[in-house]
Formats: sequence, C-alpha cells, structure tokens
Amino acid sequence: MVVFNSEAGDKEQDELGENRLQKSIITRGISPSIGAFTVQCAKCFKWRLIPTKEKYEEIRERIIEEPFVCKRAREWRPDVTCNDPEDISQDGSRLWAIDKPNIAQPPRGWERQIRIRGEGGTKFADVYYTSPTGRKLRSLVEVDRFLQENPEYGAQGVTLAQFSFQIPRPLRQDYVKKKPKLINPSDEASMIASKSFQPEEVKPIAWAVATKHEGDASEEASLTDEAPTSEVMLARKRKAGSSLSIEPNHLSDELEPKLEDA
Repeated sequence: MVVFNSEAGDKEQDELGENRLQKSIITRGISPSIGAFTVQCAKCFKWRLIPTKEKYEEIRERIIEEPFVCKRAREWRPDVTCNDPEDISQDGSRLWAIDKPNIAQPPRGWERQIRIRGEGGTKFADVYYTSPTGRKLRSLVEVDRFLQENPEYGAQGVTLAQFSFQIPRPLRQDYVKKKPKLINPSDEASMIASKSFQPEEVKPIAWAVATKHEGDASEEASLTDEAPTSEVMLARKRKAGSSLSIEPNHLSDELEPKLEDA
C-alpha cells in the first residue's frame, strides 16, 4: 500500500494512466490518505499497481497461498511481464506502509477503511468497518455486539472471522513516535528492595587479586590471625605479669619517704 505525500506522486500516477486510483495531496495539518494499492511480484520483486481496492483486497486475502506474479496483472494490464519496468518505486517521495497478509475480504455490503494518522503520533493508523446501514465499528467487540443486535447478518453468513483490525506498518521508522516505557513506582520500589535484600555471593580471598603492598599487609594479617592458641595465651600471661610487676615498684616508691622519716 502506498500513501502519496507530494504533488509529484500524483503527477507520476497520472502519467501511468491510473486515474481510477484515489489520489490526494498532503498538506500540513491534514492526515494523509491512501493514494494507491500495490503488490510486489514474487518472481521479479517489482511493484505492480492494483487498479481497485476490491481487487487489492482479493489478492491480499490469499497472498500466502497464491503469491502474486506479474502474469496476474494481465487481468487489467494485458501482456505485462516481469521484463517490464516496475509501476512504482520507493524513491522517497511517498510514504510506504506494508499491509498484513491474508486479511479476509469484508462481507458483501461492508467496507474496511483505513485512516492514516498524522506524522509524530503514537499510532500509524486506525481501522474501522462501515456496515450496510452506515454504522462505523472500530473493534471486534463492537462488531460482535452489532451482529448480536442484528441477527439477519449472521443468517447471511457474516462472522467475526471476516473482520480484522490489524493496521499496516510504515516503512519509515520515525513516522510514529514510540511510547516511553512507564514504570510503576510500586514496581520500581519492589525492584530496589529485592535488589538490596538479595544475598550476595561471598567470594574466597584466593579469588581476589591484590597489589604487592596490599599482599604484604594481608600476609602479615594472616600470620597474626593464624598464631597458635598457646602463643596467644602466653602473650596474655606476659601482659598480665608486666602489670603486676609495676605495682611493687609503685609501692616501693611510696615506702621510701616513710623510712627516711623514721
């Protein structure tokens, strides 16, 4: 599917002799409309213009089971072959959008319509169906409700399988503005809490690579930590003994003046 976005596109369409196709010139502030329908040949990969929307929907419905080839275009363009130049090319003067394959044709009397949104929106297009009564339905829920309210359509063989609200995909990635990903504050808080309380893996010291200075310090610390229990006890006794040996000295210092007085 092609959407014209310049006067040049309309001019070229006239030169091709495809005046039956709906054409539109895009102006600022106006949403673009579909200018032409085109299908790519499965053999030569050239694009062929489809004369009517109904023929395009017929081809699209079985495009996977029956791939389109240039020979089929002879229904409206006799003697066309893969050797002929392509009808239209992606030269950047138009906005191209790839449609979903195998979308069912709308029921008889119904019309499937696509409304292209303006550039910079969060959605490329909207799809809706117009019933024989003129009522526009914008979702499968609305279609189902309408069929229940009007059972005569179900008696005619109309089913939900004949409706699809899949929108085409623009080839220009910047045409649609991507929605920013929103994070629920409660979810963010739970993520932080779960991360803070999550137990960390304790790595053995042997896995850590230390510098030379750090290695010497750690070696001394390890030697001190690995001292036998007996040495530790001995050091404690020596420390206690030294404190006791100081007390007599203090006592002797205090007695000496008393003896002199005597």
